[in-house]
Amino acid sequence: MRIITGSRRGKKLKTLEGSSVRPTPDRVKESLFNILQFDIEGRVFLDLFAGSGQIGLEAISRGADHAVFVDSAKASCAVVQENIEATGFSAQARVVNADYASFLLRNTERFDIAFLDPPYRTGTLEKALEAVSAHMNRGGIVICEHPQDEKLPEKAGEFVRTREYRYGKILLTAYRHESMA
Repeated sequence: MRIITGSRRGKKLKTLEGSSVRPTPDRVKESLFNILQFDIEGRVFLDLFAGSGQIGLEAISRGADHAVFVDSAKASCAVVQENIEATGFSAQARVVNADYASFLLRNTERFDIAFLDPPYRTGTLEKALEAVSAHMNRGGIVICEHPQDEKLPEKAGEFVRTREYRYGKILLTAYRHESMA
């Protein structure tokens, strides 16, 4: 696993081993950033369910102002912190060891881009999508990674589904504020 492009292009990243970890494949990550390419520069990025932090680190490498990495697993947060230090992004990154719901309850920061990739088929994605929409800036975008057979709602708070992108069995679903859709 590596950073695809930007200021840290080619930098290798660590990941946890085991069946509970499901890193976003490079081709899906590349497609995600093709979707976001004009929305990243200078923005605040939320990597919810961060895992190894590869998505948020890619965003910083491509010009995001800073990223917040949230994961409920201490081991994942430790790997994210290692990857942040290895890429030299410590000043632009914050790691939070918490489940998404408690993080969003306490959070006062607003985000421009949020990436949600919780464990598949647990019902968590819809709940997280609804909760995160209240923490987004009006011109923001929320991208959800999920299996193609998991249907997401048309609307989450003031955000509406604008497009779905299919990559094999994986879907990326984009939501934007209803005034921007």
